[in-house]
Amino acid sequence: MVRGIEGRPIFDNDRDRQDWVERLAAVRSMTGFALLAWALLPNHVHLLARTGRQPLATAMRCLLTGYAVNFNRRHRRVGHLFQNRYKSILVEEEPYLLELVRYIHLNPLRAGVVKRVVELEAYPWSGHSALVGQIPRPWQAVDEVLAQFGPRKRQARQRYREYVAAGAPQGRRPELQGGGLRRSAGGWEAVAQLRRGREYGMADERILGSGAFVEEVHRIVTAQDQPPPRALALAALPELLKRCAAAWGLTVDELGVGSRRRVVAQARAVAGGLAVRRLGLPITDVARALGVSSVAIHQALGRCEGILRSRGLSPADLLPAPGKYLK
Repeated sequence: MVRGIEGRPIFDNDRDRQDWVERLAAVRSMTGFALLAWALLPNHVHLLARTGRQPLATAMRCLLTGYAVNFNRRHRRVGHLFQNRYKSILVEEEPYLLELVRYIHLNPLRAGVVKRVVELEAYPWSGHSALVGQIPRPWQAVDEVLAQFGPRKRQARQRYREYVAAGAPQGRRPELQGGGLRRSAGGWEAVAQLRRGREYGMADERILGSGAFVEEVHRIVTAQDQPPPRALALAALPELLKRCAAAWGLTVDELGVGSRRRVVAQARAVAGGLAVRRLGLPITDVARALGVSSVAIHQALGRCEGILRSRGLSPADLLPAPGKYLK
């Protein structure tokens, strides 16, 4: 879910909407995620996606940054376009897949952008028009959704139409807005920070699913979040430094000379913070690798997350893949 800052519109005209759709198609192709449902409203966007080759954060960063730059240029404006970071919910596929496809594609009707369900078929700014065969969207996971309604496409489309029409009178459904689907502020990365035990996990606001599903997610993320053995973490450190340097347009040598340039200091703070908090390395080892004092690494721990957010990055974008250092 992406919203305009202070509730302002993020689409002023169809040229803006077409730009978004073209970028969405390009990012989908680049990162390999499956787009199951989507809808553009004047001041927000809803997407239902299954992640692919790249993390969701990578796809969203490319999509939002490119669109915001072009939007500001077209409309001669400056400043932030979107309200904070995008908000993401981890969803259990069964039984929520079809419920969310329908709910998202009915958004234009609930918002009054179209007046009747049948008008959704000609509305070009949602995935509904592709599912009913009105507007071809080869980059949308049409066949995957229609397969839920039957093996023959024509019959599946009719059943899908009936399913959507049956949901129109339901209006805004609390069970898909509150409770397990409250607007989360942290997305998937924030799930890794959860340490509140079984009771809280059964109703986590960043996950939409059964209690068993929520508990399983917590179990997996907790296991993955354990720092690797020190020897393997030390082996992963050079790759982490390389990625952090590249993200700020630096060389590894520049990262480790103690420069106070703002760009170097930011990259070094992120590298130091991730090395300590995610790789579990001692502060002294990290300070030695970066050519700074232990005090500087202590300070980096408090700055790391804020710098990542300001640049639209997540730890997963910079940390080496687990297979590279976990044996």
